[in-house]
Amino acid sequence: MTDSRTVARDVLLRIEREDAFANLALGPALDRSKLADRDRGLVTELVYGITRMRRACDFLVDRFVMRALDEPTRTALRIGAYQLHFLQQPPHAAVSSAVAVAPARSRGLVNAILRRVSEAPVTWPDDATRLSYPDWLVERLITDLGRDDALDARTRMNEAPPVTERPDGYIQDLASQWVADAVGAGPGDLVADVCAGPGGKATAMAGSGAFVVGADSSVVRAGLVRDNARRVGAAVATVAADARHAPFRPASFDRVLVDAPCSGLGVLARRPDARWRIDEAAVDRLAGLQREILEGAISLLRPGGRLVYSVCTLTVAETLGADRWLAAQHPELQP
Repeated sequence: MTDSRTVARDVLLRIEREDAFANLALGPALDRSKLADRDRGLVTELVYGITRMRRACDFLVDRFVMRALDEPTRTALRIGAYQLHFLQQPPHAAVSSAVAVAPARSRGLVNAILRRVSEAPVTWPDDATRLSYPDWLVERLITDLGRDDALDARTRMNEAPPVTERPDGYIQDLASQWVADAVGAGPGDLVADVCAGPGGKATAMAGSGAFVVGADSSVVRAGLVRDNARRVGAAVATVAADARHAPFRPASFDRVLVDAPCSGLGVLARRPDARWRIDEAAVDRLAGLQREILEGAISLLRPGGRLVYSVCTLTVAETLGADRWLAAQHPELQP
């Protein structure tokens, strides 16, 4: 049977070499492995944990590295460092299991470095390294939230999130369910979810008795909306369409939800690789896109209807900034 750390190593290498998304690489690998539930849990912990804490793991290792490392060796060292420091596994077990998944040519090096990691005290150079975030992200959150709230947010987003299942069997976190509730859709309402993929909020709103049109600019994501609606038996009509120019009659919807594409800096606990994918320039670029989508969404809303805007991020530009822009550009909209 395949060893759990070997599976984790292979997934981590895919993420590193192919820029694969952690969740998309992990699921199929677990299915192929035929591992027992306990071992599957370890693989998930290693893949998500090491992806999340990559910068911290590299700091722990690089104090004792004197030459450039190839990707398989670096990955084995990250596995060992994560097991030693974050999982607090016994040094002998953590080191030997990491050595076992290292390339044969570098096993002696991996063993020597991890032995030193296991023995040396740790003095972190800064919070960004300790909590494993890019410098720009830390600075942006401090600017937008203040130092204490930014530190609290970064700490909480390094914790594994709870899994919440709706009564219809759909796995969806509570914050997303609250957004769907805020739309206030009920029987007889016609609702447009203009950025609907993968369909969690659209199916939740349909469960209230409303008729929901779920649109997404991505054909793939629109397909996910359709598939998820079928799976839970929700009445959602699906269309692939750009929310900025949605092909619907103006002023025809009772409720419009804009769950806008965003930097995702509020859900890094669920998306362990997102902190390494997003860059600072993307925040302002996405804020501009969000305003364009809002303009399109407003045109769909009937007089007296309700518009709900949501994002899963923490930056001022994408949250309070959008609210201020709406108030300035569309004073007819009442909060």
